[in-house]
Amino acid sequence: MRARVIIPAGVALAGAGALAYASVVERNWFTLRQAEVPVLAPGTKPIRVLHISDVHLTPGRKRLRTWLASLDELDPDLVVNTGDSIAHPEAVGPLVDSLGPLLDRPGVFVYGSNDLYAPRVKNPARYLWETSARRYPRTEPDLPWQKLGEAMTNRGWLDANNHRGRIKAGGLDIAVAGVHDPHIKRDRYERVAGPADPAADLRLGILHAPEPRVLDRFAADGYDILFAGHTHGGQLCVPAYGALVTNCAIDRDRVAGLHQHPSADAPAPDGHRAWLHVSAGLGTSPWAPVRFACRPEATMLTLVPRAGH
Repeated sequence: MRARVIIPAGVALAGAGALAYASVVERNWFTLRQAEVPVLAPGTKPIRVLHISDVHLTPGRKRLRTWLASLDELDPDLVVNTGDSIAHPEAVGPLVDSLGPLLDRPGVFVYGSNDLYAPRVKNPARYLWETSARRYPRTEPDLPWQKLGEAMTNRGWLDANNHRGRIKAGGLDIAVAGVHDPHIKRDRYERVAGPADPAADLRLGILHAPEPRVLDRFAADGYDILFAGHTHGGQLCVPAYGALVTNCAIDRDRVAGLHQHPSADAPAPDGHRAWLHVSAGLGTSPWAPVRFACRPEATMLTLVPRAGH
């Protein structure tokens, strides 16, 4: 009888310890990832791109705000923000303060669903089966997404939501195309469709959720590197196994990090494969404030010349 009592108690204690670690330690254990991407023309000087995503900022996240403010010290040439920046009606000001001088650098952004719709209490297990794009039942946004966008565009960042544009960064002429969040079906790729400008030094595709149906079109149009977030890297991962879900249609093997699209084992009809970087993001929903085996992150990507002469 005693053994039967001790075993469940041990399991409960271990579960409580894991929850405490995930909510207190790992959720605030921020890390900077680094990667090198051979995407520039031979002979081009490398540039440094800081990718941030899924900050999900609320005013009380002081550790997150402090860490985010430290990123300007990395001296990036370009900042890419792939959305879900806020999670509270009063978060725009704290976000702007935290980004600080990063906003004075060349930058580009798109929205995620949580820039429009405030998070609400729901069964956290729904995350395990709600993996495909969907429409929000709320038709009217209840977060200040327009104020958020103005705060970034007023400082010179390019709004790439269903929009094409041009930016200068690191001495390069960069063609950019982006879409609004595919996860809630606000993407309108037809507004940016068409071959990426071959005269540009670099061609970037920007979106929040890395839905393959949209990634396919960016790759087919000749974009060199695609940036996305949304997945939180799985958020709750199993050591030696990885993410349980991706919360979109991307495969688990590419839930975070640097890969190619289409993947190496998939056909590329036009012969072109784009690089794809999916950020595991910096934050969580206030109603699911845990991370396990998936530290919050930003990434510094150094873009270097492709092999060749």
